[in-house]
Amino acid sequence: MKFSLFAHMERISADQDQKQLYDEFIQLCKIADEGGMHAIWTGEHHGMNFTIAPNPFLNLIDVARHTKNVRLGTGTVVAPFWHPIRLAGEAAMTDLITDGRLDLGIARGAYSFEYERLMPGMDAWEAGQRMRELIPAVQKLWAGDYAHEGEFFSFPKTTSAPQPLQKDGPPIWVAARDPNSHEFAISNGCNVQVTPLWNGDDEVHSLMTKFKDACAKFPDVARPKIMLLMHTYVASDDADVKQAAVELNRFYNYFGAWFMNKRDISQGLIDPLSDDDIAAHPFYTPENMERDLVIGTVDTVIDRLRSYAALGYDEYSFWIDSSMPFERKKASLERFIKDVMPAFQ
Repeated sequence: MKFSLFAHMERISADQDQKQLYDEFIQLCKIADEGGMHAIWTGEHHGMNFTIAPNPFLNLIDVARHTKNVRLGTGTVVAPFWHPIRLAGEAAMTDLITDGRLDLGIARGAYSFEYERLMPGMDAWEAGQRMRELIPAVQKLWAGDYAHEGEFFSFPKTTSAPQPLQKDGPPIWVAARDPNSHEFAISNGCNVQVTPLWNGDDEVHSLMTKFKDACAKFPDVARPKIMLLMHTYVASDDADVKQAAVELNRFYNYFGAWFMNKRDISQGLIDPLSDDDIAAHPFYTPENMERDLVIGTVDTVIDRLRSYAALGYDEYSFWIDSSMPFERKKASLERFIKDVMPAFQ
């Protein structure tokens, strides 16, 4: 099982300097590269200081300047915000600039906050249908001389300019949860990204079952790769475990508030949650975070990851977004590289 880093530039307070936050993001990426991680993933979000990433290709091209070996992945671009010709060309240009290190992760998106602003009136169902039309079109544009007549896009014969450095284009990864998404990915020759979010190991098992069922449904298609993305914190001791659980519980309360899209937002920052708001959440608690996320001392984390490798996951992505101070993120990542990863070599 390979290991990667999943990171964004996160801003939770108007007091935080945005350039400093970006520099800290780059520092984490350099630690991942120098520590032998397989890849770095960063996503696409708009108007949200919680995850500042308006164009992941820009970030990844810059990360390429600061790193030597890691694969560089979009985790993920939001399909309905892209035209196939534009996505094919920008991804191909990124692949050229980064010497063929690009992996292209694509999702339908999750935040109604973003849908309302970039695609008013679109719902999650339409977003999913747009993704299903977009991905095959991008693959065919990379091959060249492709004309398209679909529900959402129509264009005459076109070839991606440029075409990618990697043969057949960068590997495409589809963010999947329901069985139909797994089946779409596999039938179109794509890898699969999954995350149980806060739902714990039952969901980790369920997502692998859906993947295996989809593979069995298409026996003539070579088995693709599947990546598991989970919030991870490698603690120095038991007290550090408890602190991380409290911090990640606060993070998920903010995550849920952004997802529900009901709180006031000013200058890209959500109306703050009080301690009482956080304590009153019906199912986010520090105890649940410690149980259902990968939070623990080294031996605990190794045991959890061994169970995921045994299930058949090809890649485990260390989701570092947590609203923690930079030094805590950095220390956890360094412990992961120094003390956890060697157990899997």
